[in-house]
Amino acid sequence: MSEIEPYKAPAVPAISTGGGALSFMRLLGSMVTLVGQAVALKEMAHLLKKRMEKDADDHDKISDMCAEAEVEPYFTGLITDAGTALREVANASGELSGAADDLATNAKAFGSAHKTEYQGIYEAVQAAKRRGIRQARPGFYRTR
Repeated sequence: MSEIEPYKAPAVPAISTGGGALSFMRLLGSMVTLVGQAVALKEMAHLLKKRMEKDADDHDKISDMCAEAEVEPYFTGLITDAGTALREVANASGELSGAADDLATNAKAFGSAHKTEYQGIYEAVQAAKRRGIRQARPGFYRTR
């Protein structure tokens, strides 16, 4: 026969739960929120990329016009450098958009896996609570 061991909570980083205990539904809600925020970030980064590419193209045109008009090479170079910097921002925005897309995909997969794994348990516990059946404390049934 095994002895009952007291439950020790694992050492995990603190998670903001909005003032309540972390639960099945709160975690699902957090994943839905994370997916929504990641998709919004992806869309904003994509829009920023398009805008920066357009602005970089405009700088290239202005630089070409300045070269034709024989503007001081120093100023033409500044315009060209600004266009190059805008292209770098566009590239970084594209990478950010890709990372946000990966985050949304992974968060969605995590939420689905969590729901698949624990929804049945959650529903059983909720049904038992409605019937007035007390549940054992976490870790009570743990064996060595």
